Amino acid sequence: MRKLLCPQCKVSALYVKNSGGERRSVYVTDDYRVVPRNEGESLEGFDLETVYCMGCSWSGSPRRLVLR
Repeated sequence: MRKLLCPQCKVSALYVKNSGGERRSVYVTDDYRVVPRNEGESLEGFDLETVYCMGCSWSGSPRRLVLR
């Protein structure tokens, strides 16, 4: 399993948001699964269709992430 990277700045540090504006730190695997960075955290109620980069201003679909 490899982590996908932001297409703009090439970091794997991403997050997702829920309707309340809360953030959850995640990474995306090479089979496009969104996984919480901290074990035991749930992504229930979070929008997994849009990920946000912690390194720059990029946001978009997990399918737009790159391997390197």
